Amino acid sequence: MDRLTTAFALPAHLAAKADPALITEDEERFAAIAESLEATIADLSDQLEEVRRRPGGSGQHALDRDQEIHRLSARLRALRRFGIDLCLGHVVPADGSPPVYVGRLGLKDDEGQQLLVDWRTRAAEPFFAATHGNPMGLTRRRRYRWARDRVVDYWDEVFTPGGLEGLERAALDDQSAFIASLGGARSARMRDVLATIQADQDAIIRAGSRGPLVVDGGPGTGKTVVALHRSAYLLYADPRLGHRRGGVLFIGPHEPYLAYVSDVLPSLGEEGVQTGTLRDLLPEGAAATDEPDPEVARLKARTEMVAAVEPAVRFYEEPPRDRLTVETHWGEVRVGPAEWQEAFRAPAPGTPHNEARDDILDELVAILVDQLDLDEDVSTEEVAASLRRNEELAFALNRAWPMLEATDVVADLWSVPAYLRRCAPGLSADEVRRLQRPAPEAWTRSDLPILDVARQRLGDPGASRRRRREEAILADQRAQMAKVVDHLIETDGSEMHLMSMLRGEDLAAALVDGAALARPEPDLLAGPFAHVVVDEAQELTDAEWQMVLSRCPSRSLTIVGDRAQARHGFTESWAERLSRVGLERVRLSSLSINYRTPAEVMAEAAPVIRAAIPDANVPTSVRESGIPVLHGSAAERDTLLERWLAAHEDGIACVIGDPTFGGLPRVRSLTPELAKGLEFDLVVLVDPDAFGTGIEGAVDRYVAMTRATGQLAILTTG
Repeated sequence: MDRLTTAFALPAHLAAKADPALITEDEERFAAIAESLEATIADLSDQLEEVRRRPGGSGQHALDRDQEIHRLSARLRALRRFGIDLCLGHVVPADGSPPVYVGRLGLKDDEGQQLLVDWRTRAAEPFFAATHGNPMGLTRRRRYRWARDRVVDYWDEVFTPGGLEGLERAALDDQSAFIASLGGARSARMRDVLATIQADQDAIIRAGSRGPLVVDGGPGTGKTVVALHRSAYLLYADPRLGHRRGGVLFIGPHEPYLAYVSDVLPSLGEEGVQTGTLRDLLPEGAAATDEPDPEVARLKARTEMVAAVEPAVRFYEEPPRDRLTVETHWGEVRVGPAEWQEAFRAPAPGTPHNEARDDILDELVAILVDQLDLDEDVSTEEVAASLRRNEELAFALNRAWPMLEATDVVADLWSVPAYLRRCAPGLSADEVRRLQRPAPEAWTRSDLPILDVARQRLGDPGASRRRRREEAILADQRAQMAKVVDHLIETDGSEMHLMSMLRGEDLAAALVDGAALARPEPDLLAGPFAHVVVDEAQELTDAEWQMVLSRCPSRSLTIVGDRAQARHGFTESWAERLSRVGLERVRLSSLSINYRTPAEVMAEAAPVIRAAIPDANVPTSVRESGIPVLHGSAAERDTLLERWLAAHEDGIACVIGDPTFGGLPRVRSLTPELAKGLEFDLVVLVDPDAFGTGIEGAVDRYVAMTRATGQLAILTTG
C-alpha cells in the first residue's frame, strides 16, 4: 500500500490509517481546497494591486482606501501563511447531511460551495463543543495533525453507535487529538492549538462580550489559549467590536510573554488586536524600574493616589483675582475676576486641561471684543486676531491657565511636600515624607498609573501649538492660491471665462491640501477600545486597574487569572476584588482541568501552594509523563542540561532562579516572575527556597514548578 498520498504523510506505524476507505473523501476535499486557495490568492492579489493603483485622495476617501489595502493585505498574509493545513478537521452530522470541514478561515470554490467554514462561525461550534454527553447532532468528529503541509496523524471520535458504520477501528485511538499532542516538544512560540480546543474552553471563547467576564483557572488550564482565541472570535462575531468600532486590546504581563504568544493571533487570521503590557501604555514605561520601597509601592497602588491627580491639576485652574487692562488699536479692554470666571467656564466638561486653553482664549477674546465700540467698517475677525497676538494678554493667560506636562505635575507631587498634602489630604505626615524622593522623575512601575491619569487629564500640550501652526500654514496656502487664481482669471482669454469658476467657495477650498500637513503618529494603545483582555489579571493593583478601565468605557472585558498565582496575595473573591475598582455584574467561568502540567509535577507543586493558600484552585492533570521529578545538587545543572539537549533534538528548556546562568541555544534563563505564562519541556529550578517566604515566595515556587510540560528538576546549593 502506498502510504504517501497527496495530502497524507502517515508514518509506518500508522499504515492502517492510510486505507483509502478512511481518507479518500478527505483527499478530494483537500484537493478542492488547494485549487480554491490558489484562485483566491490570485484574485485577492489582483484586487490589492487595483486598489493600490487608485489615487490616494484625502479625508475619508484616503482612510477608506488605506483600510481596504489593510484588509486585503491581512487576508492575503493569512492565506499565504497556510496551505491545505488551513483545515482543522471535520464533523459528520447525524442527520445524514454532508461532512462539515472546519478551517482557520472560511473558503468557497468558484461555484460558491463552502469548502471550509470559519472556526468562529456558529456552523463550526460543534467541532469544538460536542461531547459524549452532548454530541450536538454529530455522529463523529475528525481532527488532523499537520506537519509541513501534510497530515501526519488524525483522530476520530464517535458520538453515536451509528458513527462506527464504515469506519475501521484503526482510526479510533485511546486518546483524543488534544491529549496525544500534549507531550509534543515546545518552542520559543506558543504552539498552534486551535484544532484541539476543548468544550469547556470553547464555551468561554464564544461567551457574549457584554460586561466583565472572569476566566479563573490554575496552571495549564488553557487560560491564555482561551483569552487569545476569544479575542479573535469576538472581533469576527461581535459587530460591536469591529476594527472601525474600537477594536480589541490584549494586555499581557511582560515582554517575554507577548513574544511567546505573538504568533497565535496571526495564525487565526486576525491582525486587528493591539497587544502590549501595562508598561507599553506610557512612554515612561520602557525605562521604569521596580519601586525599591515596598511601602511606597503599596501607597501608590491605592486609588487615593490616582485621585490626587485631579486636585493637582485643578490647582492650575483657579480664575485670577487680578485686574488687567489691555491696550488695542480700537481702545482699552479690561479683564477682571468676572471675565476670567466666564472664560474659564467655556470648556465643555471632560475637556483635557491643555486642550481647554484654546476654548478659554476664544471665549476671552469674544468677551473683550464685545467691550469695544467698533466702527462698522472694522472687522471683528481682525480685532479678534489682534487680541490673540497680544503679548500681555497671552502672558496673563499663560499664568492663569498654563500648559502642563504630566511628568511635571507628578514629579511635583514627589518633590513638594506641601503640594502633595494639598492634593492627597488623607496621607499622614510620615506617608508624605516617604513618598518624596531626590530624583522625582526617576520613574518606577508604581508611578505609571498616576502618570497615565495625569496624561489623560491634561491632554497633549503640543496639540494647541500644532493646531495654530496648521491654521497658519493653511491660511498661507489659501492666500497663495488666491493670488494664483487672480492671475489665472486676469489672463483667461476664453469666451466663457472658465477660470472665473475658481472663485467658487467649494472649488477654492479643494485647491488647499490639508492632507499634506505633517501630523504625529497616533498612539495605538491610547484607546478607547470596545473590548479589553487582561491576562494574569490577579497581579493588577487598584491603580493599574484604572489604566485598563480608562481605555474601556464599555466595561466589556475578559479578565484572565488565578488567585493562587497572585504574588502579593488575593484573599477576596473576584467579584469583591473587581467591585472595589468599579466593575459590577461580573460573570465567572472556571477552568479546572490541567492540560499542560504532568501529574508527577503537580503532585509536588500542589502542596507548595496549599501550604500558603489552603483554598488554592489547584487543577487536576489529565496525563502522566512517566518522568519523576528530579532532585539534585546545583552543581549538576550543566551536566543535566547537556544530557537533555543531547537526548532531545527539539524542545526548549528553562533555568529558573539562577542569575549565574546566561542561557544556551534552546535553554532560557528567567526569574520566576518573568516565567509566568510560559511553558517549557524541561524546567530546572535552582534553590527555590531562596525565592522568599510567605505568599510571594510560595507563589513564585508554584509558578516556576508548573511551567514544566515534560520534566521538572529541583536543584539546591550545598
